[in-house]
Amino acid sequence: MKKKQNARLLGSGEPRAVGARKVQTGKKDLFPIVGIGASAGGLEAFKQLLQHIPGDIGMAFVLVQHLAPRHESALVELLSKPLGIPITEVKDGLTVKPNNVYAIPPNRDMTILNGILHLTRRSEMRVPHMPIDSFLRSLAADRKGKAIGVILSGTASDGTLGMKAIKAEGGITFAQSEESAKYPEMSRSAIGAGCIDFVLSPEHIARELVRLGQHPY
Repeated sequence: MKKKQNARLLGSGEPRAVGARKVQTGKKDLFPIVGIGASAGGLEAFKQLLQHIPGDIGMAFVLVQHLAPRHESALVELLSKPLGIPITEVKDGLTVKPNNVYAIPPNRDMTILNGILHLTRRSEMRVPHMPIDSFLRSLAADRKGKAIGVILSGTASDGTLGMKAIKAEGGITFAQSEESAKYPEMSRSAIGAGCIDFVLSPEHIARELVRLGQHPY
């Protein structure tokens, strides 16, 4: 049985904050960048979120999904058709621009510095691969209070440390609600760590991002 406290939506469909957030404003010329992490079940969640994002939102979106290292990714092709916002597979040195979606390529780790995406070859060491943590931590350092983190469907705990970093810099954090996620373990890990502001379905995360995009700060 689902516990009542796991539901974070009010009757009107408005989100309820999970925890207090330290507010910081970044440089005025910086636009918000949304880092979205997912693994198993992530494609469906990406679609549910991005299809509700307008093309003039004034934010950029960077998708980091666990991908098979030795297979071509069809993520961009699968997501591009229903979207009203352009999506591009990242190449090293790509400058992030608002009103665009960027997807990590296979067999790469990714970071951001001064608004530029940097790719490195995935390590072959037998350690847990944490590409979401890696990107979100760099996003927190790069965007400070204008970093936004989103954890969607997935197993294990990748993303929790990255969400902590965003929270510490005054950014905003979202996790997919357990009842809407095909695999809720990643969201559950981040929520349990106390670093999530809102727990919502992908559609309601999109609606809240649109609201935030209209905020003067």
